Amino acid sequence: MHKHPNTPRMLRWRPAAAALVATVAATAFLAVPSAQANEPSDPPSSTQMPAPTPGFPLPTPHTQTAHDPASDFTSKWTRADAKQIMAQSDSKVQPGQNSMSPEVTMPEIPEDFPAMNDDVWVWDTWSLTDENANQISYKGYDVIFSLVADRHAGYGFDQRHWNARIGYFFRKTNADPAKDKWNYGGHLFLDNTSIGNTEWSGSTRLMKGNQVNVFYTATTFYDVKERNAGGGGIAPDAVIAKALGNIHADKNGVTFDGFQHTKLLEPDGKLYQNKAQNPGFAFRDPYTFADPAHPGKTYMVFEGNTGGKRGDYRCKNEDLGYAKGDPNAENLDEVNSKGAYYQTANVGLAVADNKDLTKWHFLPPILSANCVNDQTERPQIFIQNENGKNKYYLFTISHQFTYAAGMRGPDGVYGFVGDGVRSDYQPMNNSGLALGSPTDLNLPSESPEAPTPNQNGRQFQAYSHYVQPGGLVQSFIDNVNGVRGGSLSPTVKINFRDGVSKVDRSFGQNGLGPFGYLPTNVHVGGNGLYK
Repeated sequence: MHKHPNTPRMLRWRPAAAALVATVAATAFLAVPSAQANEPSDPPSSTQMPAPTPGFPLPTPHTQTAHDPASDFTSKWTRADAKQIMAQSDSKVQPGQNSMSPEVTMPEIPEDFPAMNDDVWVWDTWSLTDENANQISYKGYDVIFSLVADRHAGYGFDQRHWNARIGYFFRKTNADPAKDKWNYGGHLFLDNTSIGNTEWSGSTRLMKGNQVNVFYTATTFYDVKERNAGGGGIAPDAVIAKALGNIHADKNGVTFDGFQHTKLLEPDGKLYQNKAQNPGFAFRDPYTFADPAHPGKTYMVFEGNTGGKRGDYRCKNEDLGYAKGDPNAENLDEVNSKGAYYQTANVGLAVADNKDLTKWHFLPPILSANCVNDQTERPQIFIQNENGKNKYYLFTISHQFTYAAGMRGPDGVYGFVGDGVRSDYQPMNNSGLALGSPTDLNLPSESPEAPTPNQNGRQFQAYSHYVQPGGLVQSFIDNVNGVRGGSLSPTVKINFRDGVSKVDRSFGQNGLGPFGYLPTNVHVGGNGLYK
């Protein structure tokens, strides 16, 4: 099927595979039942959770039990859970190697990767979807949205964040993703029309007819020139917003117009930390979806931090999550003495109050990572049917340098599974790590701007992972052995079931599919109308 291309080293498809893909791409996948929001991934070869490792604490038990979305139950990604990342890592690898299990390690990206576009850097990317996360082909075109920044404006790749705009790309649905490049359509919104001066990640949904709702993070920086010159430091403002506009497609391609912007949410300082409490607060990345267990309601997950002034929080035993009497448990006072309480990431939840999706209100977070990590970026809810029952996978991304003191993990995608959108989420693979860039976790954490030569050269090869139907995972290239990115990575595939994930190395060539492969599974507006 076209979600399983076989690609040699240079990522060119074999003729037979290309022909098969073209055939499958010309027809829509089987319609996804309304009770099942996503095309499920393939199961891994084994769904047995990793066994306990001597010398490490046991993970926290989690029931996966669902709670009312409006209740105040918040699942915890505990230190005991996250300690399993190191427990499942090889402590004896040579410097420069990968210490993580191959089952959760992204295959290595070649250094000679192609530039997706010569004029803009490309990073966080998502597809045109419906409310069930199906990826939509509109009138014969696949459409994706990315954060972009001008490659030729005089600032560097690491200054892209405060120069970010949402751009869009399109190509024909029957294109060969190994050979046919994405066409860049330009900025999605007209200049000076969005709510902030910088546009950060979100999600885009096709509504009725040709209407689209773009949910995004409206960020306002007050010192862009200073930051571009290497200075600055004034805290930005950030709100969650949406823009309702129109999509058009004809033989010349895809265009958008008519966007009307609405501010939806800003952090309340109670459930979700605000700028006054922490200049480095996180409030971004809206992802909206319909929950089959609650028909008629639209929910949003987003990245947040626990409300309260930065540094006031103190770690609690439930944040540590150790079993009573565990000989390998940490001491609460020692954890607090290390300053682990500065890391207070959570995944927020909101619910729409009207059908126009212009009014929302906060619900308590569905996941907290207090004393574990400070960033749970770009969260998604992925629902798949397992043994006749819907299981809810919460995917999020995080960095190695945002972990709390005493913790260690790679840049990558982290996953949690439960029986509902608000659940006592079980971390995937007992640790939460579902897919990470190759890293030697025995060495200190680093950042993409300043890696050291003794670490694996691909520890920052990919970030901002986006999980697609069927378990395909797209990301962007950041730093491959010293070569900076700004283009989309080869798509990889993870097989997951019962909370266990494994990289599918039979996908593509040694696990690497085409660069920027985000296939559609539902066609709207006429199959192949503009082929």
